[in-house]
Order: sequence, then structure tokens, then C-alpha cells
Amino acid sequence: MNDAESARPAGKPAVRARRIRFSYPTGSLDRHFVDGDLVMSHIVAYLSATFPEGEDFFVRSVRHYADRITDPELKAQVRGFIGQEVTHGREHRALNERLQQMGYPTRVVDRRTRADLAIFERVLPPLNCLATTAALEHFTAVLAETLLTDERAQALLGTTEVRSMLLWHAIEESEHRAVAFDVYRAVGGSERRRIWTMHTVRLSFLLSVVVCTALSLVRDRAAYNPRRLFSSLYQLRRSPFLARSVWSRLNAYTKLGFHPDDIDNSALLERWTAELFGEQGALTDHLH
Repeated sequence: MNDAESARPAGKPAVRARRIRFSYPTGSLDRHFVDGDLVMSHIVAYLSATFPEGEDFFVRSVRHYADRITDPELKAQVRGFIGQEVTHGREHRALNERLQQMGYPTRVVDRRTRADLAIFERVLPPLNCLATTAALEHFTAVLAETLLTDERAQALLGTTEVRSMLLWHAIEESEHRAVAFDVYRAVGGSERRRIWTMHTVRLSFLLSVVVCTALSLVRDRAAYNPRRLFSSLYQLRRSPFLARSVWSRLNAYTKLGFHPDDIDNSALLERWTAELFGEQGALTDHLH
């Protein structure tokens, strides 16, 4: 075992993919499915549209280095990570098809994401792809844990199947939040590359969300109602996902010596795993 692997926190919970399915029958979702909020509905639809190709990219980035991992625990974590990400991609594709039918441009975003990532992988070395994966996994884990800890965030999703799917996704993002990071360390990725990658990812992520959400809104007649649009934008400023604590956790990634497990999420995972997948769990009937 090399120094980077030995420095990784030991004894973490196993990462295993759940055999699960969600469905979105016609008429089961309101047009603006995030609590009737115009802008937030388009943001969530855009993010969902990027997930299938993004998850495939994460899998390729980690799998590229899988044969260089010697720590049995980390190897098992990598297998679980790949299984979870493949399932996430499949389930988001199903949701994205329903969102496309509702008027969101998810197919266009999916094609654009695939093309952009193909260029990215041709131009940059595999270690940069892995560093990008680790950075984006931190983004998704912070947003996931915000959803799991903030009742305001949960309330935005109401009681729809989208809420169920995103809660499941959030649990698994929290479970494997450190896998790509640990692989990056194990194969010799530097702190300098890791930190500068996050600076780039943070800027490109925010720009893409703003630009693509605006382009999506242009296609929505409801966005041409000034009162509704500005009311939604005002509410966005108060979103739990834009809270100072969220930005603080995102920015922590750029500190020397940072590790995703610096904040213990074991109690959070235990609570939500029991609530969703225990004997009386809300999503046990979705498991296969």
C-alpha cells in the first residue's frame, strides 16, 4: 500500500448499488414540478439532463485507474461506485424522457454534454479527468447532503416520484462521495492539480447552470410573465442550496489537506437508509 492509500480514512461503510426503479406516468408531475417554482424547476431539469453522460464520464475516469488500486477496501469501494453511478445514469434517463415530454430540453442538453465530455477526454490527460470527477463528486455530495439535512430543501420537492428519486440519489452520492477522491490520491494526484481543477470546475459549473437555465426558460411561456419570473428569481436568492453554509463546504475543497470525510455523515446516512430502505422504508417497494 502506498502513502496516499494509507492516509485514506479506514473502516468506511461499504458502497453497494441498489437495484431500484422509478416511474413517471403521464400526468404525475406538474409542469413546474419543484413546488411550482419556475426557475428552480428549470435548474433541476437541466442538472438531471447532465447526469447520464456525466455519470458515464465519472465511471470511465475512475475505471481507467482501477487496476492500479491495491487496497482491497478501496477496490471494493470502486466497484460499488461504478454500480451506483451506472444506476443513477439509467434512472435519470427515464426522468429526462418524462421532462422532455413536459417541455424541458433534456435531449439537447444530453447531446451537448456528451459532445463536450468527448472533447474534454480527447484533450486532457486521464489524471485531469479523474481530478474533475473528484471535484464534481464533491459538488454533488454537498448538494445531496443539503437536501438530506435541510427540511426546506425537501419541501421544495413535495411528494412526487422526483422527490423519491432525488432522495435515493442523494443517499448514494453521500455514500460514495470520497471514492474518486481516494482513487486520485492513490494514483499520485497532486494537491496543486486537485485544487486548480476545482477552481476551474466551480466556474464552469456555475456558468453552465446560469446559461443553460436561461436558454431553457426562453422555451417556457410562463417565463414571459414578469411577475412570476421575478418572484421566482427572488425566491432563488433564499434557496437552501445557495446558503452560506453550502458555499463554505464547497470552498473547503480548495484547502490543502482537505478530505471529503472531514465531515462525518455516518449518522445522516444511517437515518435516511432506515427511513427509505428499512423494513417500513418509504422506497422498499421500489427495490428489485
